Amino acid sequence: MPWPRNTPPQRDGDASAGIEVTDEFEPFAQRNDIFTRAFWDDRVRSKQTDAFFASYRMEATPRRGDGFAQRDFALRNAAWLVSDILSNRNADRGLREGFQAPIQPDTPVAPQTVPVDDPARMAGEIKRVARFFGADLCGITDYDDRWIYAARVDTRDMSDAPHDLPTGLTSVIVLGHEMDQELVATYPSALAGAATGREYSHEAAIVMQLAAYIRNLGYEAVASMNDTALVIPYAVKAGLGEYARNQMVITPEFGPRLRFSKIFTNLPLAHDAPRPQGVRAFCDICTRCADACPVKALPFGPPSTDTANVSAIRGVRKWTSDAEKCFSFWAKLASDCAICMRVCPFNRDFSRWQDRLWLKLALGRLRRLALWLARDHGKRRKPGDWWHRAGG
Repeated sequence: MPWPRNTPPQRDGDASAGIEVTDEFEPFAQRNDIFTRAFWDDRVRSKQTDAFFASYRMEATPRRGDGFAQRDFALRNAAWLVSDILSNRNADRGLREGFQAPIQPDTPVAPQTVPVDDPARMAGEIKRVARFFGADLCGITDYDDRWIYAARVDTRDMSDAPHDLPTGLTSVIVLGHEMDQELVATYPSALAGAATGREYSHEAAIVMQLAAYIRNLGYEAVASMNDTALVIPYAVKAGLGEYARNQMVITPEFGPRLRFSKIFTNLPLAHDAPRPQGVRAFCDICTRCADACPVKALPFGPPSTDTANVSAIRGVRKWTSDAEKCFSFWAKLASDCAICMRVCPFNRDFSRWQDRLWLKLALGRLRRLALWLARDHGKRRKPGDWWHRAGG
């Protein structure tokens, strides 16, 4: 598939972003992501994976036990509702919007463009509008075609299909959406899955509204969630945080407790710079997430180019999980798992002075002290306690 004719990326920022691409690099085919493989690849698909997807429609019998009762699944599925409505609206065209295809525009590009004489000022305006619509974080980086999926997926037959992105795209706006800390503390549970679903529903509305604003200014804007491209490299290059052993972006505001969305645009915008602050050095000595993973899907040791299966990008030196092991546990639970997020020492409330002090230690030369202070951090809370507080 030919690449869209867009502005070449500014790859000289890779080093500051902690991105190391090798000569073996290959763009990732979304058809190989673990969720898409669960629909076509017999090495992944099973009765358990089918039941996993069915549980989001309440077609699977809920498990017994705290956090897996019918009300837990009911809340989780309700949290996903807005996202589900969006993703299913063009299913007959093979477009699962926000997941295997970009969100289709509901607003035409205005025939006249608003002049932009100061890209830095416009970037500030975009961030203000993003906050107005409800985004918790916003950063901007260059359009880098290495992270664009080699093809999108036609969900009618799971075949590769062209992206059909507009030409002339120059920037990627990355939005961060905070997950509820109290629900995250109950992972693994169906109840905790409501924290994920709520942010997908939130981000669907926010990313569409911000894209509509840009299109009303007379510029292209493609709203995107999990589709079209890998968001983590863009989030890191946009200065929102640093990549960690648990495969997540650690942000100074919310730690790993976020979902990300993105907008591809040709609106003239100043770009943010990566902000390495010391997360990599902390993860070098911390294996809390790998230790806690029930199926040992997370890596120990330093970053490498090793990949366990086709559900990982090739030719990038980084910490890489075994997606097949990870998803097998999700299927067993009939819900998502984010134990690695829950136990991460960076999963904190940084509005509190004591957590800000811990962060300063963790990102500096006293990181081993910070790791010791976090020895009891991230214990699971009983899902029933969340319901008890809600009823109180």
